[in-house]
Amino acid sequence: MLLLRSVLLLLCLLQLHAPSSALPFEQRGFWDFSLDSMENIGKMAMMNDVEEGSAMDPTPPPGVPVCPFGCHCQRKVVQCSDLGLTEVPRNIPPDTKFLDLQNNHITELRENDFKGLTDLYALSVRNNMISKVHPRTFVPLKRMQKLYFSKNLLTAIPKNLPASLVELRIHENRIRKVGAGSFSGLGNMNCIEMGANPIQNSGFEPGAFKGLKLNFLRISEAKLTGVPKDLPESLHELHLDHNQIQAVELEDLGRYKNLYRLGLGFNNIRNIENGSLSYLPMLRELHLENNRLTHVPQGLPAMKYLQVVYLHSNSISKVDVDDFCPRGFGMKRTFYNGISLFDNPVNYWDVQPATFRCVNDRYAIQFGNYKK
Repeated sequence: MLLLRSVLLLLCLLQLHAPSSALPFEQRGFWDFSLDSMENIGKMAMMNDVEEGSAMDPTPPPGVPVCPFGCHCQRKVVQCSDLGLTEVPRNIPPDTKFLDLQNNHITELRENDFKGLTDLYALSVRNNMISKVHPRTFVPLKRMQKLYFSKNLLTAIPKNLPASLVELRIHENRIRKVGAGSFSGLGNMNCIEMGANPIQNSGFEPGAFKGLKLNFLRISEAKLTGVPKDLPESLHELHLDHNQIQAVELEDLGRYKNLYRLGLGFNNIRNIENGSLSYLPMLRELHLENNRLTHVPQGLPAMKYLQVVYLHSNSISKVDVDDFCPRGFGMKRTFYNGISLFDNPVNYWDVQPATFRCVNDRYAIQFGNYKK
């Protein structure tokens, strides 16, 4: 037993003198110093220098990332929102992918504000006071795909937007006119949100949307009195809610054969001309709520793929047995999964059950009782 204890003690002594197997210190941040390895005198000198400002060089050493004062920079995302900025800050890292400048007081975008940001993917200047954009502001942004420009003071679409742009959010500005060629060269554009601008039908010049292959377009909360002409034929979604549209005429929808969703709610529509909806063979969802319709629009039974129809809050007083479903079996490819008719002067007990023979489930019908 005594011999065994002696052997163990010898092994422990040898282990104490063996080279350390711990990994070397790896500095992960600019100020990530290993203070434990400093001598006490070195610690005090470092602390005194920092307090007096003599150890801090105002210019970062080469290779050290920079970040605008007050902003947060991490993983190629630069967040400078809610700082009270009156201009685009300097020293934005050149490898920035997303730049957030929303909720500030910026009034102008200048020519060199984004110089060198060739990798920028998305820019948000939402909720500022921008009324002026230099024609060459966006020239350096060769790869930018998303631009969020809502809640500013723009009166026109900015010029020379990047050809790479896919999504443009420019609602809640003061745009009254969209000139011919405003979106020229933007063949990659997929989505434009430009609602809540005081634009009328006459504000769209012929050729305003020429060359665009949009899937999504929203011009809600504007001053429209009719469906705008010559919108992109490629549209899958068109939202014109909260306008002053009074009628849908035969030629209004003739070019939108790819439309899946049409939003015309919260207008003053009294009439939808017979045959207007026949131009929308692929339509899945139709919003006509909060209008002044007195009957269900004609043509719904022929729409093979229509699944959702919002007709509530109108003045519909009668629903006929063939208003929604075709007579022939198998003519409709998909059943309805939503029909809203509440807040209309029609009682559900006056509607024949066969009216909803092509509805997927009885709970999909929202009727309710009419209240004056």
